[in-house]
Amino acid sequence: MPQRRVISGRSQEPRQRFAEELRRLRAERRVSLRQLGERLGWDWSLFGKMEKGETISSPEVVRALDTFYGTPDFLMTLWELATGDKSQFKERYRRYMKLEAEAVSLWHFAVSVVPGLLQTPGYARELLSLGGLKGKELEQQVEARMSRKVLLEGEDAPPFRTILSEMALRTALRDVTEWQEQLEYLVEMADQPNVTLQVLPQDAGLHGLSSTDVWFLRLPGWQTVAYTEHGYGGELFEENAVVERMQRAYDAMRDLALSPTESRKMILCMLEELPCDPST
Repeated sequence: MPQRRVISGRSQEPRQRFAEELRRLRAERRVSLRQLGERLGWDWSLFGKMEKGETISSPEVVRALDTFYGTPDFLMTLWELATGDKSQFKERYRRYMKLEAEAVSLWHFAVSVVPGLLQTPGYARELLSLGGLKGKELEQQVEARMSRKVLLEGEDAPPFRTILSEMALRTALRDVTEWQEQLEYLVEMADQPNVTLQVLPQDAGLHGLSSTDVWFLRLPGWQTVAYTEHGYGGELFEENAVVERMQRAYDAMRDLALSPTESRKMILCMLEELPCDPST
């Protein structure tokens, strides 16, 4: 099939096209970003980020823009195309990393893997190598993951709550010594004043996040976004209704988890159960 001929000169990439149309419509209406924010009731900087392609925002915002510009469903259609574009997975993760750095508090639930912020180099290396990384690229990714830990350090570090499923703690590394170091590190981090660590026991049964590894980021201004991930990608959610639904599931699941004190004792018991190194 011959390649489609581009006539308009506008971008054929969904996310960039969405940003272009936002800029074009605002220019035609001759309104500033501040005026747009005042008329629609959102911070004007949000619209600036949308026009730069830094975010596609939420359906509520896009519908309001369609109403303001008199373009019924036009921008919403572009938004849906941008949302469904698989090439945006890496961009969404970069967007998530930026928001993570800005977050004033973080909540997390791990289905089967210890979260990156609490991984030791040994754990990260084995996990990433199973995803196909090796050599220099593997070491670069391990180093990058370790560098994220600075987020939880210092006097201004945000509060961080993580709930680990028991499965995540029962899925050991091949190297017993590395696994011991990982469990010891979890105990060490659980003692940090800004970190709350809980364990969800297997006998808690099914719950609303049984198959979902999720992060919640509370941002300045009290907006909360959610990011779900798996070994081959992730999805950033900024729509209020979706985030609220996942938060309710998180709260219900948290009620099933062990207390921080009980969780710490459980990890210590697991350490005691580890086989001894015959060389010692």
